[in-house]
Amino acid sequence: MVSSLTSVLLVGLILGIKHSIEPDHVIAVSTVASDTKKWWRSSLAGVYWGIGHTATLFVVGMMVIALKGTIPEGWSLWMELIVGVMLIYLGCMSILTSRREKNGEREKRPFLKSAVIGSIHGLAGSGALVLLTMSAVDGILEGALYIAVFGLGTVVGMLFFTTVIAIPFLLSNRKSIHYNLTRFTGLISVLFGVYYMYSVW
Repeated sequence: MVSSLTSVLLVGLILGIKHSIEPDHVIAVSTVASDTKKWWRSSLAGVYWGIGHTATLFVVGMMVIALKGTIPEGWSLWMELIVGVMLIYLGCMSILTSRREKNGEREKRPFLKSAVIGSIHGLAGSGALVLLTMSAVDGILEGALYIAVFGLGTVVGMLFFTTVIAIPFLLSNRKSIHYNLTRFTGLISVLFGVYYMYSVW
C-alpha cells in the first residue's frame, strides 16, 4: 500500500514538472522573467508562478473531490479563453515595458504578478487534474497529498525553466539587445495567445 502510494506520488511529481513547461505556461512566465537582469528575480518569478498555480489547484481540487462533483465543461472553456486573453495582455505589456526601458524608465513588477498568472493557469487546468487525481488515488487525504506533490513538481519545473530562460537576458549587456529580446518575447506571447484562443474555441 505504501509503495503503491509512493509510486503514484512520484508519478505526480514527474507530471507536475512536465505540466509546468507546457507552452502557455512557459510563454506567460517568460514575459515576467524577461523584465529583469537579476538571476534570482527571474528564478523567483518561476517559484511564485508555481505557488499560485498550486494554491488554486489545491483549493478547487479539494472542493470538487470532497463534494464528489465535476467541473462543468463550460467553466473549463471560459478559463482557457481567459488564459489566451492573459497571454495577449502580458505580451502587449512586455512590449510597452521594453520601450519604456529603452528610454530609461524601468518598471519593477512585483512577484505577485507571477503568482496571479499561476493562479489563472491553475483554474484553467483544474478540471483535468481533478480527473487525474480521482483516478489515481483513494480518499481525500491521498488526493490532497497528490495535488501537493504535483504542485511541488510545477514549482521545481518552472524554477528550472525561468533560471535557464534568464541566461540570454542576463548576457545582453547592451540595452538594444535586451530591448529586442523583450519585445520578441512579448510578440510571441501575443501571437500564441491569439492561436490559443482560436484552438480552444
